[in-house]
Amino acid sequence: MEPNGHDEASRILHELQSLKATKSDIDRRISTLESQLRHLNLQNGAVVKTSTLPNPITAVHHDLTPEMIHRYSRHLLLPSFGVKAQSNLINSSILVVGAGGLGSPALLYLAACGAGRLGIVDHDVVELNNMHRQVIHTEAFIGQPKVKSAATTCRSINSSVQIVEHHEALRTSNALEIFNQYDVIVDATDNAPSRYMISDCCVLLGKPLVSGAALGLEGQLTVYNYNGGPCYRCLFPTPPPTAACQRCADSGVLGVVPGIIGCLQALEAIKIASAVGEPLSGRMLLFDALAARIRIVKIRGRSPQCEACGENATFTQQQFQEFDYEKFTQSPLTPSPLKLKLLQSDSRISSKEYHDRVANGEAHVLVDVRPAHHFKIVSLPKSLNIPLPSLEARLPEISSALKEEEERNGSSSAKLYVICRRGNDSQRAVQNLHKLGFTSARDIVGGLESWAHDVDSNFPTY
Repeated sequence: MEPNGHDEASRILHELQSLKATKSDIDRRISTLESQLRHLNLQNGAVVKTSTLPNPITAVHHDLTPEMIHRYSRHLLLPSFGVKAQSNLINSSILVVGAGGLGSPALLYLAACGAGRLGIVDHDVVELNNMHRQVIHTEAFIGQPKVKSAATTCRSINSSVQIVEHHEALRTSNALEIFNQYDVIVDATDNAPSRYMISDCCVLLGKPLVSGAALGLEGQLTVYNYNGGPCYRCLFPTPPPTAACQRCADSGVLGVVPGIIGCLQALEAIKIASAVGEPLSGRMLLFDALAARIRIVKIRGRSPQCEACGENATFTQQQFQEFDYEKFTQSPLTPSPLKLKLLQSDSRISSKEYHDRVANGEAHVLVDVRPAHHFKIVSLPKSLNIPLPSLEARLPEISSALKEEEERNGSSSAKLYVICRRGNDSQRAVQNLHKLGFTSARDIVGGLESWAHDVDSNFPTY
């Protein structure tokens, strides 16, 4: 019997994924071997010069090899940078926490520009929806650790840089040990507990911190704990409300925005490591993508009352390791999609149940309470888009739709179902509808993501 189209597609997909995984492993191995060979060649070259040319005719007043001079020649030609700054950079060590939207461009340029030792901390894996902004990764690494992917790319750009992979989640239990190995720390994370934890750790170890953030169409950048400047707690002694801590996965981000901020983070780290220029300590850069505007604003200086770096601060390494940053900020270190439970089970149905009712021809109206721009991305057939904030004002539309459905199907009681992206706003909507007299309204558990997972695997997710 010949395989059907679905089986053949599955076979091709499986073979393709297997080949991509094999290719990425080969690429990583090639990159590692090239790096090792380059180091051996440099060492052997130095030995030859010493043994065969005891009185070299070329006068060299620095520790840059001929290859380094050629590689970084455009840096060396800059009067304000030159040999000294490049030597400082080559002898420095920089840690980037996070290999995502901010960390990707930062790592690319730090590797390319010659940071001597470059550390990467990340516990996550590469996903397809990372590609538009996390430019260090390629499709071949989807499903594999971001640290592995980022390290492979960095080594392929500059095999003379030592890349250190920390494939683990940053926690109070390992942060001190990891940070202590580096001169400069770059915070490329996207959540409140990590920002406080990274800043406190830098204060305890006396490390300068380059901090960036990007969301939507805006970004910001500053340097903490540098030359008497403030730390993160000086500016934000109290964590922001949980509702104010938005994530790219919920609010979106234009891919180039974290790219710009990440590049600027690399610049600040290079300035600190090379001892050239004036880092953004005591100042904050604010970027507005749509207005094409960058502003530099002065920020609050070091606070004498700061619990971490103030005059009477008593925060110790032991206290740091025992501190609960998730409890302090009321948000998790590794945020996962919110899953509310506001309704009783008799006010909810699963996506499979809803599918069965549609298949059986049940008279009903499906209200999608997502924002209009979400609705334009993808929606279920015949759903009525009424965003949650406008629900009460548009109740007549729901009543009219129910009446039309009853007339069309000859039914006396059309059902009312509510759906959203993940099943949270739909619960809020059903609560409101119950209060407003639509007591038969039901929420679809898990929303469109559940539909894609449990009913139609080809339904797009975002």
